[in-house]
Amino acid sequence: MRFWQFLRFIPPDQLPALAQAVEATQLDGIVLGDHLAFPETIESHYPYAASGKVFWDANTPWPDVWVSIAAMAAVTERIHFSTNIYVLPLRHPVIMARTAATLALLSGDRVALGTGVGWMEEEYRAVGVDFRSRGRRYDEMIDLMRRLWTDEMIEHHGEFFDFDRLQISPRPNRPVPIWLGGGSAPAMRRAAAKGDGWITGNFTPDTIGETLGEMRRLLKEAGREDAPFELIAPVGRDLDLIKRLRDLGVTSIIDLASRRDIGPERSLQEKVDYFRRYSDEIIARV
Repeated sequence: MRFWQFLRFIPPDQLPALAQAVEATQLDGIVLGDHLAFPETIESHYPYAASGKVFWDANTPWPDVWVSIAAMAAVTERIHFSTNIYVLPLRHPVIMARTAATLALLSGDRVALGTGVGWMEEEYRAVGVDFRSRGRRYDEMIDLMRRLWTDEMIEHHGEFFDFDRLQISPRPNRPVPIWLGGGSAPAMRRAAAKGDGWITGNFTPDTIGETLGEMRRLLKEAGREDAPFELIAPVGRDLDLIKRLRDLGVTSIIDLASRRDIGPERSLQEKVDYFRRYSDEIIARV
């Protein structure tokens, strides 16, 4: 089982030092969240809170994940980096494929893409992308990016993207892992059919066993039950739950540290101390 530290609400200038602090513990990697901007009015329902409202404000930092990962990879050697969740359909697949390929090469293949379709329609409107078709756009992007990483000259004529023969360079040594997020039935089917892993959606200790069983059924249905596949669960500091997830076959835990623990109000040293405690009190006991 691997352990990842979710760094959210972090002042960007602290990220390189925090990456070095994470590398000094038993943690295996860092994940970053993604939002383009904070609309003044958000009518979209936030699915991860009972209120349906976001719990951050316009001044909360959401730095570009790829610039941030590049800065952290440059000062570390061991830990890996991913996103949780990168809203892939907001972007263009050729640009995204080249960015991920470059980061993979510069980091020594320490980068994964944790992706999803997102929930905030206002972000889609801001960049002129249709929100309602984001699932189909997402499907097309995943297939196209893998072709850009593995083939030489390709052409593509799809529903959302259309171009004549081209090639990106550099290409990565191997395709960058794409992990798909979401707990809805369509999200789980897509992850089973197309993903290198699945980042679980909302669950409880009572439902997680059934949920993982459903994912395994979907993988078998897709003919992928024997393929390498990451099962990734974002959870808080619950040692008993983490041990249960391990026994159920979960391969990675993302620590959902609270704003109280590592938010912008906490000093750099307080955040470093938190990583050490998590390593000693959770990872060492799993």
